[in-house]
Amino acid sequence: MGNRVFTSCKLLTDSLLMRPRGVDHPHADRAPLLPDPQAEPPSHAHTSDKTVQAGVQSSQVYPDLILSSTTAHGFSPKCRRASPAFDIAGFEDGLGGEAVPSVQEEGGVNRETQRLVDCEPESGGLPHALDEVTGQVEDRDCPPWVWQADPRPECTDCGEDNTPYSEETPLEKADPAEVAEREKITGLGSWSELSSCSPECGLLQEGGAREGRTKQPCAELVATDDHPPGDGLCRRSPLNHGLAALPALDLVAPRPESARRGGKRDSPVGSAPPRTNDRGLKGTRRQADGKVAGMLSPPCCSELPVTAEGASQHATALRRRSKRKRLLHAEPAHSSGMPLVNGDSGHSHTEAEDHNEKGEGETRADDGNDQEVIVIQDTGFTVKMHAPGIEPFDLQVSPQEMVQEIHQVLMDREDTCHRTCFSLQLEGNVLDNFSELKSIEGLQEGSNLKVVEEPYTVREARIHVRHIRDLLKSLDPSDSYNGVDCNSLSFLSTFTEGDLGENGKRKRKGSELEQIDCTPPEHILPGSKERPLLILQPQTKDAKPLQCLKVLTMSGWNPPPGNRKMHGDLMYLYVVTAEDRHVSITASTRGFYTNQSTTYSFNPKPANPSFLSHSLVELLSQISPTFKKNFAALQKKRVQRHPFERIATPFQVYSWTAPAVEHAMDCVRAEDAYTSRLGYEEHIPGQTRDWNEELQTTRELPRKNLPDRLLRERAIFKVHSDFAAAATRGAMAVIDGNVMAINPGEETKMQMFIWNNIFFSLGFDVRDHYKDLGGDNAAYVAPTNDLNGVRAYNAVDVEGLYTLGTVVVDYRGYRVTAQSIIPGILEREQEQSVIYGSIDFGKTVVSHPKYLELLEKTARPLKIQKHNVLNDKSEEVELCSSVECKGIIGNDSRHYILDLLRTFPPDLNFLPVEGEELPEECTNMGFPKEHRHRLSCLRQELIEAFVEHRYIVFMKLAALQLMQQKANKQEKECPAVTENGGSSPADGNATESSKALSEDGKAEGTLCGLDQTRNLAESIASEDETVDPKSKEVILNACKAVGSISSTSFDIRFNPDIFSPGVRFHDNSCDEVEKQKQLLKDAAAFLISCQIPSLIKDCVDHTVLPMDGATLAEAIHQRGINIRYMAKIVEYVSKSQARQQLDHIHKLGITELITRSAKHIFRTYLQGVELSGLSAAISHFLNCFLSSFPNPIAHLPTDELVSKKKRNKRKARHLGNVDNTAWASTTPQELWKNISNETKSYFNFTIECESVDQAVERYGLQKISLLREICVKSGIQILLKEYNFDSRHRPTFTEEDILNIFPVVKHVNPKASDAFHFFQSGQSKVQQGFLKEGCELINEALNLFNNVYGAMHVEICACLRLLARLNYIMGDNNEALNNQQKAVLMSERALGVDHPNTIQEYMHLALYCFANGQLSTALKLLYRSRYLLILVYGEDHPEMALLDSNIGLVLHGVMEYDLSLRFLESALTINGKYHGTKSLKVAMSHHLVARVYDSKAEFRSALQHEKDGYTIYKNQFGENHEKTKESSEYLKYLTQQAVALQRTMNEIYKNGSNASILPLKFTAPIMSSVLEQLNVINGILFIPLSQKELENLKAEVHRRQALHDTFCIAEQENSAEGTGTESDHGKSQAIVETSTAQASA
Repeated sequence: MGNRVFTSCKLLTDSLLMRPRGVDHPHADRAPLLPDPQAEPPSHAHTSDKTVQAGVQSSQVYPDLILSSTTAHGFSPKCRRASPAFDIAGFEDGLGGEAVPSVQEEGGVNRETQRLVDCEPESGGLPHALDEVTGQVEDRDCPPWVWQADPRPECTDCGEDNTPYSEETPLEKADPAEVAEREKITGLGSWSELSSCSPECGLLQEGGAREGRTKQPCAELVATDDHPPGDGLCRRSPLNHGLAALPALDLVAPRPESARRGGKRDSPVGSAPPRTNDRGLKGTRRQADGKVAGMLSPPCCSELPVTAEGASQHATALRRRSKRKRLLHAEPAHSSGMPLVNGDSGHSHTEAEDHNEKGEGETRADDGNDQEVIVIQDTGFTVKMHAPGIEPFDLQVSPQEMVQEIHQVLMDREDTCHRTCFSLQLEGNVLDNFSELKSIEGLQEGSNLKVVEEPYTVREARIHVRHIRDLLKSLDPSDSYNGVDCNSLSFLSTFTEGDLGENGKRKRKGSELEQIDCTPPEHILPGSKERPLLILQPQTKDAKPLQCLKVLTMSGWNPPPGNRKMHGDLMYLYVVTAEDRHVSITASTRGFYTNQSTTYSFNPKPANPSFLSHSLVELLSQISPTFKKNFAALQKKRVQRHPFERIATPFQVYSWTAPAVEHAMDCVRAEDAYTSRLGYEEHIPGQTRDWNEELQTTRELPRKNLPDRLLRERAIFKVHSDFAAAATRGAMAVIDGNVMAINPGEETKMQMFIWNNIFFSLGFDVRDHYKDLGGDNAAYVAPTNDLNGVRAYNAVDVEGLYTLGTVVVDYRGYRVTAQSIIPGILEREQEQSVIYGSIDFGKTVVSHPKYLELLEKTARPLKIQKHNVLNDKSEEVELCSSVECKGIIGNDSRHYILDLLRTFPPDLNFLPVEGEELPEECTNMGFPKEHRHRLSCLRQELIEAFVEHRYIVFMKLAALQLMQQKANKQEKECPAVTENGGSSPADGNATESSKALSEDGKAEGTLCGLDQTRNLAESIASEDETVDPKSKEVILNACKAVGSISSTSFDIRFNPDIFSPGVRFHDNSCDEVEKQKQLLKDAAAFLISCQIPSLIKDCVDHTVLPMDGATLAEAIHQRGINIRYMAKIVEYVSKSQARQQLDHIHKLGITELITRSAKHIFRTYLQGVELSGLSAAISHFLNCFLSSFPNPIAHLPTDELVSKKKRNKRKARHLGNVDNTAWASTTPQELWKNISNETKSYFNFTIECESVDQAVERYGLQKISLLREICVKSGIQILLKEYNFDSRHRPTFTEEDILNIFPVVKHVNPKASDAFHFFQSGQSKVQQGFLKEGCELINEALNLFNNVYGAMHVEICACLRLLARLNYIMGDNNEALNNQQKAVLMSERALGVDHPNTIQEYMHLALYCFANGQLSTALKLLYRSRYLLILVYGEDHPEMALLDSNIGLVLHGVMEYDLSLRFLESALTINGKYHGTKSLKVAMSHHLVARVYDSKAEFRSALQHEKDGYTIYKNQFGENHEKTKESSEYLKYLTQQAVALQRTMNEIYKNGSNASILPLKFTAPIMSSVLEQLNVINGILFIPLSQKELENLKAEVHRRQALHDTFCIAEQENSAEGTGTESDHGKSQAIVETSTAQASA
């Protein structure tokens, strides 16, 4: 492939995939070393050897890449007995998230069984489901697909028929006896392929837990009212937050004592807890009652607590397994070629295609049975390590590990961390670093491995110094504040004080309740107007780490002269100890020693004594007692920190605030800034990284089976994260003027740059390229459109089609596009290079058959129509993309596509076209509007939603006509459907058909009609000649009505060149062009009439609950709505009947409009500022924007006033075209006028305010939130201190308050597809009530995520959060606490300490802390969560009601009644505002307040609140409902208490001191009762079931199973399809209807 990196290093790296960046490694930027993409995948019993080698090799050098048993060694053979005697899937039949119990029996004894139901059914009794396109949770009027509910469920994402493999869908031709034997062994049907929907849908539903995998229905998520917002998992979202949120689990939750799993896990990746195989089975999985135990992660050999002794191995504990196994199978490629819809998957799937795909998979497999899983166990063993200077110690290893991994463990251990240059020897033989331990002769249990010090080289000496520097800085947060080397902040340990988990429980044991300090800080109390900023980043006593040395730097005497090199001198160091002793040190081949040099005289001879030591730490410990003492203390603290606080994040996270940090001398930082790391990699001498070769080679890696795909995805992710980091550094260097342009003679704006093999261009219209499209405005938006196109084509992932690595960086007001370089592109003119597409927007167009072939594979998933355009000679040219898309064959013979800015069709609402009229829905809203550029495109999410909507219309129309044909039984034509009547006619017909069906009462007929339609469409698509012509006409009419490009199947695609200026079509294609125009108009109308109202509805229902601008933008984008529609959303909210319930959306919308408009102005403002005036200019802008001070004066840099000539000289070098002192004349009045004009011109919204104070008063905003939003959006970092915004006597900000300006980076996020599919399968299981199976699948997903992403990623955070919730539901509070702690740390590190997700993670952790008896910690976490929400948004937010209820309940539990009342009454007020005074949340709040008044013996107040709650329950449910009765009973009790108290008082008044007083009963809160209430308000309720109820449930299960079987038989007869194997869930799972009474609990 011409990869110089790979070729030059091949001998060293045969078994090595990559070297990921680690926190302690000296070369954080080294390139990945890629495996040969053409190597054959292994087919023997050691399939995963290369996986192991690559993974181990990576992990031993870098502690942040942690091996999982799944990737390295296949799926774990360990298994636990499946305990359920039978399981019942939650079938939500018109109920609010109602689920049914999973009943467990063991040894014939029924244990107490509990179940979890939705406690707040105020959503109207409808189940929540995941929106097909956006991934948001929404209400549906039908139950989620579960296998017994419908034998042919559709994928909720792309509509594919996800029929479970049953008798009607034969999977393979297998020997019946073999099938029967398999069923007997596994409880499954026949072995089946991994099934998937289309690649863009990404819904591979694997059973995964079994050797035989079955198709699964798509996971439908159910959210409670308390966890609606981001708790739905978007299947297709870009996940800029990753899997930011997880579903609240409304399930059956058995909590028998035996379900609690023992063993605390301190693994940094949060994998499954240790499990034992009490039968010692090898290679098999044990079954119980026909159910298959899911995949279980193998345990670590030794559970390592976070102690000084054990934590040094903490980060690598997961890699050392006592038992390993391998997975051997070659999985088939994802299915493709569905007939019915766009994309590689259809809404239906023919049997023939199933067999085709299977056949292909089998031919690709090395083995005859490509699904066979062979499990091999390798037992771990212990070796004894002998290191110089310390006692020998035992180390647990696995045969699959490499020797190099042991090196990394030793470099991380507290007592050996200072060694870097050593080898390992066994009986005098040096071990090869890249050998597997199992391949070493004589290495066995109890072997002695000796650590032998090796001679240094210059490279090894530099590595050693860098490693020591990293150890000295390991607790220093300055890199996190400065946004360097993927370090970021975490403050969880500040609030928990290390008292989580078992240690915390022991520490807190015996502490009295009265000792807990529960008083919240003043700013936390409800109603407080304080908004302190200092608390955002609390500075602890350890904020300033121990000082070991004053200075450690390279000496000015470097490099050694020739004569000293002959003596072994490698380099010289200069050290100032803590005792102020100045020492010169020589690094030689034998080690480090002090020499006689001083600052001004060179004398390299050894000092007396020289203290020759192999380690620099040993030398410094002899020179400086303070160093010896402090270094030991520092390392003890380092290893006690949680690994998630130490390892690097995959992408840099920047903090918008930072304290004043002293700038210390740092030799490594100085060296990095000016030498090799500006673009060269030390281990590839003289070469820069060939980013394009690396990016493309990783995409060419094999992907036939799971191990291959994991290696490929890990390589793609690693190279991409490195590329993004390098591109960001390069873009900053370009804007800062540190890179030479490749065209220096041209105007500054037109200059282009190459740095580190990356091409950089600025976001300006350099050659009037975008003159007709909006000039500089179009040039500014084109890179993000192009990035979206790259993201889309990468997701489709067609073999042989290549895109460029692309990163868009906004820095200092400039937009820089960074791209990898196509080989040979710089050697020829663009006209000669482009063989496909157009370089002049359609005037000259060329095509190429190979490109057409490749792009045709992407056309279906991307909904792009192949079309012909006319070139300059009026010849037709066939294209399968927009004309701007260019195809270039590089010198490496790869087919590249670039300029993908028009991948998606134009948005006609912002593209006025003469002579074209939009639908009524658009014109009523004032569209079309003239936008400032003509590159407005529809989002991919909207295209998907629109096609899905049209598919539903298509099916309903066809079903109606087929039913009418059947009903009439006449030889008449089916009534014709209006052709291409646009959105409204098609929707209207669908509505009419629905009404007709409902009026006739033919619900069953509807189902038959839809199935008949599906079968008919399949037959037509397969060109079945037996199909009735009238039936064909039905499909034809339906296709016409919805605008399908095919007349025989549903296939909607868009022509991206419609309405493109300069593009011409042939006269013969007029009809087709008109249809495409109508389709675009319908899509624009769909956005206005469906998507925006749907968003507003979800906001009213609180299924979408954004807290800041980022989460609001994310919710909008997930529905395919662009930010330019923000004003329309705000207008919708303003006019909504539920205006009060949408108040938070209105405020967030206004905040977004203001801050985005300010950002647009700030961008232009910064372009007129030279570097020396940046801090003054930014502080002046912030003063004008946020300060009440009326006349802020800008302080120009002093040299600005020296000479006009000098200033003009500088201007000539400046990138912008604005006078570089014009910013100083900006006033607050002028700025706010400009903001108002910008919101009007860009968003078409009128901001009726002339200053920040008017905006705050009019719209209810808060200045601290506006400051956070503008800083985050623009990359500003300010000093952490308290700011007085309201002073009219002095400005708020000074120059010293502006600490830094960071880049805002946009890039593609590579995905771990297999891990994501496991995650979805686990969610599906959980939603069906199979908690253990779901938990095991999610554990496997966690392991796979770790193998692709390393230990730190937002998607891993999502996994951990769901695991913690499952652990909690199943009674394992300790494990829940462990996993949630990791989720909080990861959210803080990967998203930010004040991100809305972090706020929610803190809340969950507080609940689990309370359940573990850590009340004080729970309160601290809740207070932190409340503070962050106040800072980010303010008090008046729906989520604040939940927070305050939690705080109030915990305070009630610790008998702080007055404080508890303040929070609970605040929650009552907020709930009343956002949910209505008649909602169940308000009733619950009344009850909680009544309980506190009861505890205070204020019975009148308690009575009043409980009466209000009782009234709500009675009105909602009636008098006979359980909740109404409970409230009534409590009312009686309160009345009795009130009467008794009154009698006592009367007695006292009457008889004075002689009164005989009966003792009153005061109810002190019981912790179990408080925990129960906490569970209820957080969406969890455990209900014990009696034996009689269990029997009733069993009877209901059998009844429904019988109905289901009958339905399957009837369906089988109708479909006349072959028989197949029965789904295992047909045996073990059943559906239970639950009552409204249960749902309301």
